[in-house]
Amino acid sequence: MYIKFNIIKEVFMNPLFQVASQFNIEGEPFYAKQYGNGHINRTYLVKCKTDGGEVKYILQQINHTVFKNVENLMKNIVAVTNHIYKIMVESNEDIENALRVIKTKDGKDYLQDKGKSYELLNSGKYPEFNCIKGDDGHFYRLYNFVENGIGIETKATIEEFRSSALGFARFQKYLDSFDASVLYETIPNFHNTVVRFENFKKAIEKDVANRAKNVAEEIEKYASRKHYTNVVVDLLESGEIPTRVTHNDTKLNNVLINLKTLNPVTVIDLDTVMSGSLLYDFGDSIRSGATTGAEDEKDLTKVNFSLELFEAYVDGFMSELADRITDKETELLAFGAILMTYECGLRFLTDYLENDVYFRVHRENHNLDRTRTQMKLVEDMEKVLPKMNEIVYKYKNKYSK
Repeated sequence: MYIKFNIIKEVFMNPLFQVASQFNIEGEPFYAKQYGNGHINRTYLVKCKTDGGEVKYILQQINHTVFKNVENLMKNIVAVTNHIYKIMVESNEDIENALRVIKTKDGKDYLQDKGKSYELLNSGKYPEFNCIKGDDGHFYRLYNFVENGIGIETKATIEEFRSSALGFARFQKYLDSFDASVLYETIPNFHNTVVRFENFKKAIEKDVANRAKNVAEEIEKYASRKHYTNVVVDLLESGEIPTRVTHNDTKLNNVLINLKTLNPVTVIDLDTVMSGSLLYDFGDSIRSGATTGAEDEKDLTKVNFSLELFEAYVDGFMSELADRITDKETELLAFGAILMTYECGLRFLTDYLENDVYFRVHRENHNLDRTRTQMKLVEDMEKVLPKMNEIVYKYKNKYSK
């Protein structure tokens, strides 16, 4: 009877319970389901029963085909989250809102699993967990669950977008005293637009899918703006702008927001935290958020740059960083939005020419639709760049002490 009970328990036990139990969790796991809309890693909400009720955790299966050096990836995340936690403690802030990495029971920052749970998840019996298969096992990390905020997946209101700016600006402020040079480069040349342009040129020359003839206009538009590519790269190399800790994926849904108070709670998705320029983070937020259309909208009349959203973001951003941002960074802040939009569109066009090998596509010409929306935004911003600069200096002066 005892043996039979254990066989039944093993068959019906959620394999993610076995994974979670190898971390320093409170209580026993009783619930694990896929959570959120991430495209790279697999994210699960895990609930554990304790004497006092339940405790929630975020369990992630790390995509080690994208992030090949998991150890260095996790060193970055642990260093940054520990630094932010320390600053929040010293400032008497609510540490329940701090993102923390939960260690394994043997004291490691991540779990490389090749045990029974690995076998079960690879068996095909649990398609609802949509695991990332790998011959060297599955790699997992565990975070505390931050209760007070959510990631907004829809288009932001003016107030929500300003709140996201506050969140990312505070992230910058927390890490102002952190030595960015100690961070590993998890994705080499991620925002090196010079390298991105060289990859674009190679894609045109190879033309592996015989698509270049169909996008001559798009190629010309991106090629004619080559002079954008080296601006920030050169200034970082010369030291004319500071090298800072950068998030590098500052979309709206990567800052959790309390929808009741409209206050930012914490910044998440730290896989691409590396050294770089503040202009990258600011620019990517504007690229993805200050637009009236979707990133893959086919009808370009629906895709317009919003000065109103831009101003709301600058307001929130400068309210935290006006006294920390340098004169040269201030001068180039609006240009950073153009640069990051250009770079993203360049990457979409490169992938289209390479036969859609990097970005996940869901329809014919999906990457082409994406690159066209980005160029539409670039052209919109170029027309109003003087006004964008006026807005930047308006709030820089407003919040400078």
